[in-house]
Amino acid sequence: MGSRPGDHDEIGDGPLSRGAVVILWVLVVCGLVVLTGGVPLLLVPFLSDDPSNLWLAALLALPMGPALGAGVFAWRRFIAERDLSPARHFWRGYRLNALDVLRWWAPTVAALAVIGFSLAYLDSAGVPSGYGIVLVVVAAGLLMWAVLALSLSSHLSLRTRDLARLSTYYLAAKPLVTLGVLSLLVLCVGIVLFTSDWVLVVVSGLLAFAVVTTTEPVVRDATARFTAPRPDDAAPV
Repeated sequence: MGSRPGDHDEIGDGPLSRGAVVILWVLVVCGLVVLTGGVPLLLVPFLSDDPSNLWLAALLALPMGPALGAGVFAWRRFIAERDLSPARHFWRGYRLNALDVLRWWAPTVAALAVIGFSLAYLDSAGVPSGYGIVLVVVAAGLLMWAVLALSLSSHLSLRTRDLARLSTYYLAAKPLVTLGVLSLLVLCVGIVLFTSDWVLVVVSGLLAFAVVTTTEPVVRDATARFTAPRPDDAAPV
């Protein structure tokens, strides 16, 4: 991994200094992800259990996509060249990626809301019980696709349709990465079941780091074969 001249002077070579930098990055990135994407979700626990509120919950979840995209961008800079400016990298990632992420994040959240609404009325619809299993599998596949799309769109300049194709392609082309992404989703479900959904929001910045490390083979392959990194992402900062 490369580093800029002066990084060692800025951070220090000792384990205490480097550990402090890691703590700084975790606190800043996690805090900014919660601030930019998690705050609207504070309203979700106050919504009634009526399935019609899924649409409102989906609307409140929209800011989380760009927030996670900025977190992924920042963590990639952390891995490449660590410094004492995590907030600067986060806001640069937010500026570069927010609109690109929203172009696919909004329809993805809408599709998940439709699936959730369908599951809520499964019994009254009178359809076979196996239909519910199919919907759950589709939702899981859509979430795994979204993780790959998040990683790719946070690093590469892609048209939305090309991003969709590449994310679908890599679900099959990189089975180990897909298995890793599935493991992350299982972890998220476990956090919600055994703690609360707000704990998941609080640790979402760390999950963004896990996305970076898990999907790195996909980003590396896509960069080499299909496109190039964003100029701003590759430039010294």
